[in-house]
Amino acid sequence: MLINGEPSEHIAATDRGLHYGDGLFETIAVRDGRLLLWQRHWRRLVEGCARLGLPVPDEGEMLAEARAVSAGQARAVVKLILTRGSGDRGYRPPKIIQGNRVVLSAPWPIYPSANPTEGVVVRVCNMRLGRNARLAGIKHLNRLEQVLARAEWDDPQVADGLLLDDTDHVIEATGANVFFVHGTLLVTPSVSQCGVRGVVRDAILEWAPRLGLTVKVGPVTLADVWKADEVFLTNSVIGVWPVRRIECGQVAYAKNSTTIARTVAAGLETCYAQEAGNDST
Repeated sequence: MLINGEPSEHIAATDRGLHYGDGLFETIAVRDGRLLLWQRHWRRLVEGCARLGLPVPDEGEMLAEARAVSAGQARAVVKLILTRGSGDRGYRPPKIIQGNRVVLSAPWPIYPSANPTEGVVVRVCNMRLGRNARLAGIKHLNRLEQVLARAEWDDPQVADGLLLDDTDHVIEATGANVFFVHGTLLVTPSVSQCGVRGVVRDAILEWAPRLGLTVKVGPVTLADVWKADEVFLTNSVIGVWPVRRIECGQVAYAKNSTTIARTVAAGLETCYAQEAGNDST
């Protein structure tokens, strides 16, 4: 772990990231020493800085630190955290920002090997996402909605939970974006009002036409979910996981096909390879 470029595990107790969630983060997969989709992560971080009024750090410096904390690891997960730093008591941001940056790596998580091929079980969460266009899409540090949603179950067989907004539209999973398949049409919910605009989600939306698929971003209800031929989850660490079962109260819906999910997963690997040079800043 590096804090402002120096090895440390300590940050000031007055940091606004701790007090208010005043900051941003990115979670990046490392494979064979390479930070996957670095430029996509960086662009989202820069956008988040603009939304929150945070200074943009030096990209080369952060990339070097990300490489340093993951050096020697064939697979790892790197997390970048930016905060506004310390300030006076109260919500008012300091006029002079002396932010903190934290760069750390964690071991690659151990998931069931069948998840990418046979699919996973998800549930529908009771927690609802509040809408706020100013914060939608970016990865700000306030994740209380996801924390409370994830606390709803303790069943290791359930991989994730679908989150709806306060108008009962499906938005995402607690830790992933979600796609619904209708023939060769991929539908994913809009994240213009709430939710995270995942870098893998964006990559799939760009690459899908090359795979013979059509994409649509728009509202999705639970009724639409039950009609889908397939459902799959995406994020930077898991890649693509098909969903084989959705639990909603006492009712469960089976999704048996994984054909499109496998096609998308293969396309994502091609995307990784073609964008490999983008981490050479």
